[in-house]
Amino acid sequence: MTLAANELRITQSAVSHRLKKLESFVGALLFNRTGTGLSPTPAGLALLEDIGRLLDDMAGLRARSRAAAKPAILKVGVGAALSQYWLLRRLPGFMVSNPNIGLELVAVESEAQVRAADIDVAILWQPKSAARPSSTQRLLFNEHVFPVAAPRRVPRGRLLSNPKTLVNLPIIHKGPAGRNDGAEWSWPVWFEKLGIETPVPETMRFDSLNLALAAAIEGAGVVLARSLLVHDAVAERRLCRVLPPKWDMPSSKAHFVRWQTVLTGDKRVSRFANWIADEADRTSSSS
Repeated sequence: MTLAANELRITQSAVSHRLKKLESFVGALLFNRTGTGLSPTPAGLALLEDIGRLLDDMAGLRARSRAAAKPAILKVGVGAALSQYWLLRRLPGFMVSNPNIGLELVAVESEAQVRAADIDVAILWQPKSAARPSSTQRLLFNEHVFPVAAPRRVPRGRLLSNPKTLVNLPIIHKGPAGRNDGAEWSWPVWFEKLGIETPVPETMRFDSLNLALAAAIEGAGVVLARSLLVHDAVAERRLCRVLPPKWDMPSSKAHFVRWQTVLTGDKRVSRFANWIADEADRTSSSS
């Protein structure tokens, strides 16, 4: 329930209410409710399989309709953090090179939002197992995660000589408490890795990495960040590394660009996908 509420950006009670309405419509219980959580009933499993196909068919129908109409604007879905900290400053270069291709950027953070917004091309941050190259997607960037802060927050604006002194800096958390985004995003895991035995202080928490990075740039504290997102900020000294690169953790997720199957071969999609892949390669080579 909590994960569904986070993805849909509604409250947990709203998810529960919608589930009850769906069970009423179907005429069967979809989940067994126990003291330890929920488990799907046979009816729930059957509905999941059918609904998955239905949603894919509906998304394909919308995509085919848009492709047939040949809209002048290419609709691109991208996460708010990637857009603000990396993509936007590079877009003018694409527009200069491709003056006949119009773009509409839409903030999306999940597959559900991509389907709902009729996105032509999506730049997604997904588990690496889902980021394998195919006829409809292309890997952009393998990232690593490390702590960053505003230079004025770090003694002399340099790497900490003793990693354990990180505990003296205000800690910025991202996302709801208890959400599992991977070990690399867990401050307790980092404290253990660095040999810091004190509990992680709950200093400041933000709903998204976008806001957490903005707070770090303003000097609020140290935050765990992805290499692609902070590449420009670190290069411009708006942020700095707190620890040497040897402490970096590989990200369990990767950025990739995906387009609708019906748009395979569309020159606008090919040009945008090739351009953003080239930009990602340039960023990677300069990191």
